[in-house]
Amino acid sequence: MKINILTLFPELFSAFKSQSIIGRAVKNNLIEINVINIRDFCFDKHQQADDTPFGGEGGMVMKPEPLFRALDTCGGKVIYTSPQGIKFDQEVALKLKDENEITIIAGHYEGIDERVVENKVDMEISIGDFVLTGGELPAMVMIDAISRLIPGVITKASYENDSFFNGLLDYPQYTRPAEYNGLKVPDVLISGNHKKIKDWRMKESLKRTYLRRPDLLKDRNFSKEEKKFMKEILEELSEGDK
Repeated sequence: MKINILTLFPELFSAFKSQSIIGRAVKNNLIEINVINIRDFCFDKHQQADDTPFGGEGGMVMKPEPLFRALDTCGGKVIYTSPQGIKFDQEVALKLKDENEITIIAGHYEGIDERVVENKVDMEISIGDFVLTGGELPAMVMIDAISRLIPGVITKASYENDSFFNGLLDYPQYTRPAEYNGLKVPDVLISGNHKKIKDWRMKESLKRTYLRRPDLLKDRNFSKEEKKFMKEILEELSEGDK
């Protein structure tokens, strides 16, 4: 997958695209991250990429000319990081990972000229109901979430066990040593019984989701096994309240 990022601050992506899992994915040619400086498409003497909005009020708006010019050099689905967009989640990431190329406009100030949105943008995406100083961090969040779903970036087993991949939160994780300062890992995890370990993980995943994010279970189509575990969880919680 090729990922283009239109930004006023390209230096913010230097470490992001060269370190950790993303860095390895780039090195192994599993993804290509093309950072584009919007100011390179400002042809005036001062490379002005923003201006005051028509109609008054405070703030600045990113100008249309450099954005249109920059977008003419890119391909694929065009995404604009915007608080007015759809909420980014695992489902959106799964859909976008099948694209051959995407282009992300990292907005700034009061946003970008609406003519760019109306004529060039395919999707407006928000990463949450809060305000940031720019779209660079949302762009990184989306790229990270999408990239790890691309075959070869991480193992299939790794992302299938992630929170939200199957609609549930992840089960608790433990590693060596089996005991530290009197704190022990659950016996089942060192039992060697793979069936019991699998059942424990499913039950803990359901329990954690029920307690922390019950909204995720609202429309879930529970399997027969999940229904059994949910019954046990509710009985255990009910006993604990007595």
